[in-house]
Amino acid sequence: MGGFGSAIAQSHASMIELETAIDRILALVRCVGVERLRLAEAHGRYLSGTLISEVDLPAFDNSAMDGFAVRAGDVSQASRENPVLLKLIGRVAAGETPATPVSVGTCVRVFTGSPLPEGSDAVVMQEDTQSEGQAKGCVAVLDCVRPWENIRFRAEDVRLGGQVADAGDLVTPGKIALLAAVGFGEIMVGRQPVLGIIATGSELCLAGEPLSPGQIYESNRFALAALSQRCGVKPRVYPIVPDNLVAIKAALSIAIAECDVVVTAGGVSVGEFDFVKSAFAELGGELDFWRVAIKPGKPFAFGRCDGKLLFGLPGNPVSAFVTFLTLVRPALLRMQGARDVDLPVRHGILVEPLLNHGDRRHFVRVQIDSRGEVRSAGTQASHLLKSLSLANGLVDLAPGAALSTGGPVRVGVWD
Repeated sequence: MGGFGSAIAQSHASMIELETAIDRILALVRCVGVERLRLAEAHGRYLSGTLISEVDLPAFDNSAMDGFAVRAGDVSQASRENPVLLKLIGRVAAGETPATPVSVGTCVRVFTGSPLPEGSDAVVMQEDTQSEGQAKGCVAVLDCVRPWENIRFRAEDVRLGGQVADAGDLVTPGKIALLAAVGFGEIMVGRQPVLGIIATGSELCLAGEPLSPGQIYESNRFALAALSQRCGVKPRVYPIVPDNLVAIKAALSIAIAECDVVVTAGGVSVGEFDFVKSAFAELGGELDFWRVAIKPGKPFAFGRCDGKLLFGLPGNPVSAFVTFLTLVRPALLRMQGARDVDLPVRHGILVEPLLNHGDRRHFVRVQIDSRGEVRSAGTQASHLLKSLSLANGLVDLAPGAALSTGGPVRVGVWD
């Protein structure tokens, strides 16, 4: 888990490794329920069970193109220099049932998807035939075909009783196409959890309002809501909460009651105004762990209260962003029944070196372009948002690691 990057683990007093943290989180995650959806509404959801086809796909032998159904033996010597003349005895459009079998010296006009007439074993492409200038009711075949050429066989794609999807599969456009083709109009999927998002900090001001001295505009709730939507989650954004134990306790109480999971940004470090952990404890919550050996994002808290999960993220915006991707995202996906909860990985080539001089794993913000070229998105300080805005992936650098220009690299991507 969490393994799109380095496999090297370092010990840190009072901190736990990322993989350990993810394992402990996922061990407590439960699916928040299932619901039945029309297939057309299920894109981006996760299947709650195995799906078995109740039909063959294709349901019958049919033509792969427009042309003429023939007996391959009749035209085995056909060429433009030596055309073979066949009698046209019928026509079968897609959706019709063939009425006349093909016998020696005859053919039937067919189209893409037309059922294959009895007696035929190949289809000659329309481009390899000629009707004009031939005897009335006859077609000249200008090229040979092999037996079963240009034919789609019954059940060659999916057999009746065959598995077409598994529990935990993401419902992609391709999956929708397959499920529709075998007749599924509705499917059961994991319910989308409701995620409560709280930002704490007396210095925070809502974007669009005038700033007082010492205040800054709050950005974490907007970013986390956008990330959660990309995970298929329904975000519920709560008002900014000042650094006050009573206010934070009240906000947490409301969010825990109304949501399946709660994420806070800020207030989980060791300062005298960091009240999230103590407010959570006063509500009866139990912290499972606090502090993870990664950079950015060390002051990260995880716990439970009344069966709901709390993720306490750092207040620095880059730290909140990275810890959401590495620690919260897997849980949100698993709540919906997903099997694969890691960030998608792209492989690229570094166009500049990447270094980690620290003693914690560093998730470096990078850009990976359409050519697979990877470069740092900019200065990596955890409070700097411009480099975050330019990034679309993370590179996991082990403590003391140095990656050279021109070397291969794995990038966990979110865009």
